[in-house]
Amino acid sequence: MAVGWVMMSERELNRIEVLSQVTQGVMTAVTASHVLGLSRRQVHRLLKDFQNDGPAATRHKARGRRSNNRIDPAVREFAVTLVRENYIDFGPTFAAEKLAEDHDLTVSRKTLRKWMQDAGIWLSRKQRRTFHQPRLRRECLGELIQIDGSDHRWFEDRGPPCTLLVFIDDATSTLMQLRFVQSESTFSYFEALDLYLAAHGRPVAFYSDKHTVFRVANQSAKSGHGMTQFGRALNALNIEILCANSSQAKGRVERANCTLQDRLVKELRLAGLSDMDAANAFLPTFTQRYNAKFAKAPRRTDNLHRPMNIEPDRLRDVFCFRDERLVSKQLALSYERKRIILAENEITRGLPGKYVDTFAFPDGRFEVRWKGVSIPYSVFDKDQRVTHAAITENKRLGAVLA
Repeated sequence: MAVGWVMMSERELNRIEVLSQVTQGVMTAVTASHVLGLSRRQVHRLLKDFQNDGPAATRHKARGRRSNNRIDPAVREFAVTLVRENYIDFGPTFAAEKLAEDHDLTVSRKTLRKWMQDAGIWLSRKQRRTFHQPRLRRECLGELIQIDGSDHRWFEDRGPPCTLLVFIDDATSTLMQLRFVQSESTFSYFEALDLYLAAHGRPVAFYSDKHTVFRVANQSAKSGHGMTQFGRALNALNIEILCANSSQAKGRVERANCTLQDRLVKELRLAGLSDMDAANAFLPTFTQRYNAKFAKAPRRTDNLHRPMNIEPDRLRDVFCFRDERLVSKQLALSYERKRIILAENEITRGLPGKYVDTFAFPDGRFEVRWKGVSIPYSVFDKDQRVTHAAITENKRLGAVLA
């Protein structure tokens, strides 16, 4: 009997207590019907069974029996086998649809999910959760600089949304460089990098996400040099570029973005600023206050930034969009939907079938060079306003449409 009482539910125990009080005359059947939420007829029926069979009479008669709606184990085994052989990487919802469409086997997605979990085919969201282990900071200032762009309504309703480029030191969480730009593009990062190098010198390495500014999307491409324009510039400056596999891996700059989206937005509001030029002039003051509050002391006092030691003219050629183009028999080459016609002279006569260097500068200037010598040219525009089906990054979509 003790085991039976332990196995009973709370509702059954409550019924036993009430029926016992009715049997002892402590409570009437009318009161018991109100307490149990049952009709008087149902209470009298339960009371009769309780007096004849004892507490076990309150238990449901179907308890311990197989459900009338129970699915045959053979059907379950057949469904799991089909999923394992044909839909091993399908989710329960999609797999249930395919079983009904292709195999005429109708099973609810919840039932199939439980079968798949029991068979080890499907993991719950909790089981699929991944944990990112914390990474120790680098030891020295300038050893690793995390960079990222934060697209946000920095001026709230006072101005259009724009992007803040953030350079933060991994060892100290010091904001090294902030710059408001229209969007994350190669030239905008060139602009911010130029300011960074002038202020601090060359760091050992930059740590970024997999944005196409930093990483070639198609690693198996046969053309190109296996690096982006930004990567080419860093290579020329002897600076490494590393790409993170996840946003958690570059958590310092991600957390800094969250803090900036809170504090900097309010600081810009208090200062009454509503455009990028005024905000960029305000950023050094804000950066100084931010670093005084949030920057950490490095484990080692060494500063690994290196001096530039590069002439301004050479640096100008680094911070540009540089490429190679094949010269045709007509002394012409294609560039950005335009036909570049080279002027005929002693140098260009021997260029057909050879590659020349093209330089596109941030200020809009364009040069064609052969072994460092600038070549005069004329432009034949194909008169198409937008490249058909142009590939546009999501981070730059707003700027492109504008």
